[in-house]
Amino acid sequence: MRCYVYILKNEKDKRYIGITKLLPNERLNKHNKGDVKSTKFGRPWKLVYVEEYDSYNQARNREKQIKSWHGGNALKKLISKSAGSSNGRTTDFGSVYLGSNPSLAALEMKNKLAG
Repeated sequence: MRCYVYILKNEKDKRYIGITKLLPNERLNKHNKGDVKSTKFGRPWKLVYVEEYDSYNQARNREKQIKSWHGGNALKKLISKSAGSSNGRTTDFGSVYLGSNPSLAALEMKNKLAG
């Protein structure tokens, strides 16, 4: 059974780290509809990072590890790696609009699931 660890971010730079058996964009929709109590008041959220695992236990262990970082440099490094570094660029560099500004990891996941 596929499970996903995901990180959401809102306009106030608050982050939420979660785990789901749903596809990440389906789970994001639940967060943005207000169906998730812990993120209901921080809407809207966007998906900034996703990892896929073969089992719930693997995903849960990774979620615990990421949460243990308490938003420190390791978490920031993980998110920036998935989004790619702008290296000071301030203009769009060949991106394609997909509706919610997904991270590189989310794009790779989308391509993997679609193909």
